[in-house]
Amino acid sequence: MNARVWLAGLLMAVLPSIVLAQGRIAVVNLEQAILQTDAAQQRLQEFESNEDFASDKSQFDALRAELDQLVKDFQRDQAAMSEEDQVAARQKMASKQSDLEYVAKKLQTLQTQNAQRVMQELAPQAQEVLRQIIETEQIGLLLQQQAVIHADLGYNITAKVSDKMNQLGAE
Repeated sequence: MNARVWLAGLLMAVLPSIVLAQGRIAVVNLEQAILQTDAAQQRLQEFESNEDFASDKSQFDALRAELDQLVKDFQRDQAAMSEEDQVAARQKMASKQSDLEYVAKKLQTLQTQNAQRVMQELAPQAQEVLRQIIETEQIGLLLQQQAVIHADLGYNITAKVSDKMNQLGAE
C-alpha cells in the first residue's frame, strides 16, 4: 500500500472529529511523526542489523569498492591500453555498475517495505495520539503537510505527535 494513500486514509478517518472541533488550523506529516518515534527508529535499526540486510549491504559496499577501483585503474591506464582492452574495461565497469544498481534497488525495496510495516504497526497508536492532540489543542482543521503550500512552523504538530507517541511507548 502506498504510504501517501495510507496517510490520506488515516487523516480521512480523523476528519469527522476535526469538523466538529472549532479552533485553530494545524498541519502534520504523519509519516515523519511515526518514523521519528523511538519505537520506529529501534525497529528500523534492528532491521538494518539483521543478517540478510547486513549481507546485502556488505555486497553493495564490496561492489561499490570494486567499481571505484576499476574506474581508477581505467583512468590511470587508459592511455596505455589498446582499443580492445578499453572496450573490455568499459564493459566490465558497466557490468559492475549494473550489479551495484541491482543490489541498491534491492536494499531500497527492503528498507521501504520495512518502513511501511513499522508505519502500519504504529498507525493505531498514531491515530489515537492524533485524536488526543486535536482535542487538547482544539484543532479545527488539520491538513497533511505535503498538501500545504505554506505553513508557519507554529502550525506544525508533527513533533508533538512523535513526542506523545514516545511518551506512550515509555509508559
